[in-house]
Amino acid sequence: MDDEKPVTEQVMETMTTAVEATKDAAVTAVKKVKKAAKKVAKKVAPKKAKKAKKTAKKAAKKSSKKAAKKSAKKAVKKSAKKAAKTKKKAKKSKR
Repeated sequence: MDDEKPVTEQVMETMTTAVEATKDAAVTAVKKVKKAAKKVAKKVAPKKAKKAKKTAKKAAKKSSKKAAKKSAKKAVKKSAKKAAKTKKKAKKSKR
């Protein structure tokens, strides 16, 4: 430290250089982390995409099966109702 400069000024300079150094270190650390994350994402993304595709297919299959079951049940119910109605109408027309 210089003896000619006031102590406060020397302290401020030291603090400023320390802050700049830590800032630079932080920036480089963030860049490194981002780069590593990108590498990992490149490796993991295709696998996840495959898995997502599979699960979507399974879900679609399941939902279509459910829909088919429901529609079949509804059709049976509707036909039963229609049959009952036609019977009633037939009885009424006979009277």
